[in-house]
Amino acid sequence: MTLMQQLPDIRVDILRMPQDIDNWNLVVKFLRLRKEIFVDEMSWPLFHADAMEFEQYDSLSSVYVIAHNRGQVLGGARLVRTDKTQSSGKVIYTYMIRDAYLGNLPGLPSDLCTQKPPIDRNTWELTRFTSAKNQYVGKAILDRTNEFLKSKNAKRCLFLGPPSFMRMARSMGYAPKPLGKIVGNRDGRFLAFGCDVV
Repeated sequence: MTLMQQLPDIRVDILRMPQDIDNWNLVVKFLRLRKEIFVDEMSWPLFHADAMEFEQYDSLSSVYVIAHNRGQVLGGARLVRTDKTQSSGKVIYTYMIRDAYLGNLPGLPSDLCTQKPPIDRNTWELTRFTSAKNQYVGKAILDRTNEFLKSKNAKRCLFLGPPSFMRMARSMGYAPKPLGKIVGNRDGRFLAFGCDVV
């Protein structure tokens, strides 16, 4: 029996500010899930407070894709359009892959792409993907992300995660292409890749 059969009421919502403020509790639960997975389980040295993991890319312009069932968040991801910028002191941030490439994210390898990542209104970045260790939830999140990006006339989505993330996307019917080589640091191995919106 699949998770979708076990949890027939699973929903995957797109949440943005300010229009989705009434459901923002789901984003808070997603930030808590991120802390449980990335900080507590994987021991990544990420900023966290009030049992939530968040960073500079969690801004009012971020879009969240949240899978949930009866109030329980099962997984999610964060989307950022690559032509959006924000400043923090003297540093202007764009999105995680590009900022790592430019050396603006200490601790994350800067050689994860062979070419400078684009700034393009039709290209988005998906990061902080979590799926509660379940491929059915993961596929639901990626499919809903693709639907949303298509509705925004996006052409491409960039991803950053472990190499298994790209293999998973391929097994789900997407056609990912690496942006560079597999790189690593003390937290693990990472691969940046892109997929066309289908």
